[in-house]
Amino acid sequence: MTEKVLTTRKNGMLVLLLVLFGYLAAAALIVLGAARGGGWMVGTVLGILWATFGWLLLLGLKVLKPQEALVLTLFGKYVGTLKGEGFYWVNPFCSAVNPAAQTKLNQSGDVDNGKQSLAAALTGTQPQSVELGNKKISLKIMTLNNSRQKINDCLGNPVEIGIAVMWRVVDTARAVFNVDNYKEYLSLQCDSALRNIVRIYPYDVAQNVDTTGDGVADEGSLRGSSEVVARRIRDEIQSRVGEAGLEILEARITYLAYAPEIAAVMLQRQQASAIIDARKMIVDGAVGMVEMALERLNENDVVHLDEERKAAMVSNLLVVLCGNHDAQPVVNSGSLY
Repeated sequence: MTEKVLTTRKNGMLVLLLVLFGYLAAAALIVLGAARGGGWMVGTVLGILWATFGWLLLLGLKVLKPQEALVLTLFGKYVGTLKGEGFYWVNPFCSAVNPAAQTKLNQSGDVDNGKQSLAAALTGTQPQSVELGNKKISLKIMTLNNSRQKINDCLGNPVEIGIAVMWRVVDTARAVFNVDNYKEYLSLQCDSALRNIVRIYPYDVAQNVDTTGDGVADEGSLRGSSEVVARRIRDEIQSRVGEAGLEILEARITYLAYAPEIAAVMLQRQQASAIIDARKMIVDGAVGMVEMALERLNENDVVHLDEERKAAMVSNLLVVLCGNHDAQPVVNSGSLY
């Protein structure tokens, strides 16, 4: 299905004026026919016919605002698409088609004003999205926020992730006729693409994990490579919704965390890793300070220590430098030997 844009139908004001003028003329003919009779009866009949059926022309008047489109069909056949702001007139028997007109997603431009939620709270029923009579298709950039999903990463750890997808309709004919409901189709493909990409990456950097598919382990992760992950998600969604006439402009990760059932365990793991790194740094610094102390004592010829006394000194310094509490030194007033 190829989109066909109707560009020669911006004559709605002219048709409206002609219809109004026709009603004025019909009223005049009816009045004159009733007053004079005779030869004016033909005009009276024409006036009555116009007053009865002339309003049908008004059904072809269409008003579009900027970044709106209207897909038209005539007795089931695709006629074309009206695009751009203006006052149009089309065949009165043309009908607008938009299967997603009554679909509400958690996205910009598709949220209600709170009245349905209030009515649902008062009646105890689920809110239902209804958009009566509005078959226009928005060509604006929309933002879709799908609900968070629980997905296992490449290591099998369950994570919760949410994305925001910026999209717009670029081919109205494909969006209307190639899929049943392009909004629901987009939402489903976002969920599927997100699941396919997330299972390739670990939550955090892990060893011996190949996320690029080149057979070489890398440092890709959901937490550290969010830009790369978002770009791959965008490309994955675009490859799926191109036939529906949709363009995916950008995808962003809006929420990322471990699932609640393992969040506490992973927190302990991160704390243990941080403690190990801190201890390693403390030990490295303490060993360097001990080496420096022994070298300075030897250079300045302050004291001569045998190997046993050096070992004892090193042990004491390491205990002082690596301990968690302040040292309580004991002063030896006697001989070292």
